[in-house]
Amino acid sequence: MGNRVAGKVVLLTGGAMGLGKASAQALLAEGAQVIITDIDEAAGAATAQELGDGCSFLPQDVTDWQRWQDIIAEIKSSHGRLDVLVNNAAITVFGSFMDISPEDFRKCYNVDVDSIFMGCKAAIPLIASSGGGSVINFSSAAGNKPSPDLAAYNSAKAAIPMLTKSIALWCAREQNNVRVNSVQPGTILTPNVESVIAGTPDPDATREAFSLAQPIGRMGQAEDIAHLIVYLASDESRFATGAPFIVDGGLSMA
Repeated sequence: MGNRVAGKVVLLTGGAMGLGKASAQALLAEGAQVIITDIDEAAGAATAQELGDGCSFLPQDVTDWQRWQDIIAEIKSSHGRLDVLVNNAAITVFGSFMDISPEDFRKCYNVDVDSIFMGCKAAIPLIASSGGGSVINFSSAAGNKPSPDLAAYNSAKAAIPMLTKSIALWCAREQNNVRVNSVQPGTILTPNVESVIAGTPDPDATREAFSLAQPIGRMGQAEDIAHLIVYLASDESRFATGAPFIVDGGLSMA
């Protein structure tokens, strides 16, 4: 057990699995109290139980503005403060701009971008009144490197670093001691990526292609991103705000 984020109260969305779960585990190991949320109530509750002391679960649809307000009010009542918000919840919508429906395009933005706007709007006043802290918004290397078959996801993830910069500048102008940064992971070997690979005609070839897409020749591990989340949640990152932290094995340069 470390103490890099000891005593900090963290709200982390999409925490049931993958990068969210790995980040929660790393934050707990460094002394934080972590409230994870997820739309999958069974998986979220199971993860909180697995992670043990210091971790709790609240069900949440991150596209529901009222639910955001209720969760922040509940955290204020139960913990008295909030130090860190990690906006991790997201979906991937596959398809070219001609293949996907307008409804699916809007859904991708609603989950991936609108939820970050709502999360920041709901949580930053409590973080500021707690003495300041950190907001971490998950973008993706897909926001830097386009694909013809990821029109909605590419553009949504590209919007997040700019939204982050705007919010960071507002916080700086307000002098509220809240820093706001984005994280842009590359291809990380999460359960979701594993399921995508398994669903292809030749999983071995797909795995190799995914690995070789990174100049360093391999996919990342969830822990590679979790370590960065701990840094951004901790006071070690107190001079960083408005920055896009790219951790993608060089994918965006390829």
